[in-house]
Amino acid sequence: MSPLRSCRGIVVGTVTLCLAAGWALQTPGGVSLVVPQPNINATVAQNILLSVEYSCRGVATVEWKHVSSWGTTKIVEWKSGNYVNISTVYKDRVTTFENGSIQLLNVGMSDAGYYFITVTEEYGTNTYGTIIVNVYEIIYEDLHFVAVLFAFLAAVSAILICFMWLCNKSLHLFQKKRAHKLTASTTEEIELETIEC
Repeated sequence: MSPLRSCRGIVVGTVTLCLAAGWALQTPGGVSLVVPQPNINATVAQNILLSVEYSCRGVATVEWKHVSSWGTTKIVEWKSGNYVNISTVYKDRVTTFENGSIQLLNVGMSDAGYYFITVTEEYGTNTYGTIIVNVYEIIYEDLHFVAVLFAFLAAVSAILICFMWLCNKSLHLFQKKRAHKLTASTTEEIELETIEC
């Protein structure tokens, strides 16, 4: 084998390898999706961020759906840099972000459930993610009940204290009158005894 032929083989092999590597880098490699917080707890009227981060080589379409006991609702769909299609139910309550995240404003009890994100690359590959949202009510009725009960008990105790004071005064007046009657009757008995003697 001549040295020229082996050098040409190495050059051809190197060029082929470089072309293959370049082609592999240009070919769609799929979509990756990270959901840093898969479980979110919120209270009624709070704003929540459904945070995700996706990456892909081409242009991606992002779609969010909400699934609960009331059914499935499409929230929003958008294509990077092109359009944003928000459903009428969520029109004034959703903000979208370029990384695929959405923010829900003023959540209610009906917003509890599963949130599914689908990121689809222009070449057809896609990936999915799920976030579970729990929404809790702040129960002011319990605080109201405690406050009303406390006020009621304070009023009852004030009335009982007044009643006990009146009873005490009445008892002292009764004892004074009785003591006065006893003193008067004792004086009469002494006078009667002195008269009889």
